[in-house]
Amino acid sequence: MCSDNLTGIKEAISTAFPNTIQQRCIVHMIRNSVKFVSYKDLKEFCNDLRKIYTSATEKQGYEELQKVKDKWKKQYSSALKIWEDNWDAICPFFQFSDKIRKIMYTTNTIESLNRQFRKYTKTKSVYPTDMSLMKCLYLATKNITKKWTQPYRNWGPILSELSIMFDGRI
Repeated sequence: MCSDNLTGIKEAISTAFPNTIQQRCIVHMIRNSVKFVSYKDLKEFCNDLRKIYTSATEKQGYEELQKVKDKWKKQYSSALKIWEDNWDAICPFFQFSDKIRKIMYTTNTIESLNRQFRKYTKTKSVYPTDMSLMKCLYLATKNITKKWTQPYRNWGPILSELSIMFDGRI
């Protein structure tokens, strides 16, 4: 599961789904880092960050983090502290192949779906029952998914890899 560090999400997921591998959203990590960075350094800083999360292994990623930290710590120690403080939540990312990483490095897809749900539910501020809300979301899902016509690239090999990693859970 990829999350953006919502309070209590890690505990809730661990309770409901104890075998879940949890990982921090890389895009949110980058966003949280670059808010401390001057515009003139932004491109170079982001290129250096990219070396961290595109590393082949966790060890290599941590070594890249140390290099980036050595380079930028005087100017942007707060931006890099975020990566160090959350390293335990970032490192599960490295156990997956590049194909799977491209899917799971961000929560933008689910955020987009939630935004679509809000479009359907914002016009009605009160639902008489939980079931009426569930029906509204069900119908919204049917409408939203009509637009999902393109299959995900390389889905077959990705599904095969996930099936091996999570034997009996997919």
